[in-house]
Amino acid sequence: MLTHPKMCDKETAKKRILACREQGKKIVFTNGCFDILHVGHVDLLERAKALGDILVLGLNSDESVKNQGKGDDRPFNPYEARAFVLAHLESVDIVVPFHEDTPIKLIEEFVPDILVKGGDWDIEKIVGKDIVQKNGGQVFSLPLIQGYSTTGLANKIAKTHKIA
Repeated sequence: MLTHPKMCDKETAKKRILACREQGKKIVFTNGCFDILHVGHVDLLERAKALGDILVLGLNSDESVKNQGKGDDRPFNPYEARAFVLAHLESVDIVVPFHEDTPIKLIEEFVPDILVKGGDWDIEKIVGKDIVQKNGGQVFSLPLIQGYSTTGLANKIAKTHKIA
């Protein structure tokens, strides 16, 4: 079983976030599948963390990834493996799963100071934007490094190995 102290359930994450808030720390939240970690992911997470003190990463469960319509073969890596790799990044402080199609329940529970998504998301369409802004927080859609995507990488691997 792959474990890391940064990997936790929603209740544990909530307690950690509360403790950090009591210390005056600014909470940043982002989410995603992070199926095959690449430079675009690492860059986005580094820049998200730079906006505050604690970066909470809501990670789609395997069921949630399947509901995203990315293909029957996704996720390539199971939740535990994805969470384990992400937990080892210096920029990530908490990795917490969500099973729904969106992380709205986590955002409602945690009410982060800052909500971040990649630049492929229009700010108006970022799930949880209203909750964060209503509570005085900020929402960012950060530009992505062009040329890096999990789908693009998967297609390249399939083409290279002539997998249909």
